Amino acid sequence: MATATASPRTKSKTSTNVKFRPLDDRIMIEVREAEETTAGGIVLPDTAREKPQRGTVIAVGPGKLLDSGKRGEMAVKVGMELLYGKYSGTEIDMNGETYVVLRESDVLGIVE
Repeated sequence: MATATASPRTKSKTSTNVKFRPLDDRIMIEVREAEETTAGGIVLPDTAREKPQRGTVIAVGPGKLLDSGKRGEMAVKVGMELLYGKYSGTEIDMNGETYVVLRESDVLGIVE
């Protein structure tokens, strides 16, 4: 079972240690900040920014409990960068940082 603790790769400015353990097939993602400017250099106000859909995995649950009683293997690992559905998961704020907790099935893909 993975517990979210900040590593050098996922360390944020304000929090150095987040204690959270997702259950089943849930994933905790540190949200990437929304773009502040367009490709053309136009600065966007907060109200015009799109909701972020990209983030870094900081904690992974043990996997979905199958009918056989075994746990399914998770396809994502801590440290991976993911794209997820715009309205997927639940946003939570811990130590001044925004995180999203979602199911593995809400992940659209892995950014390589």
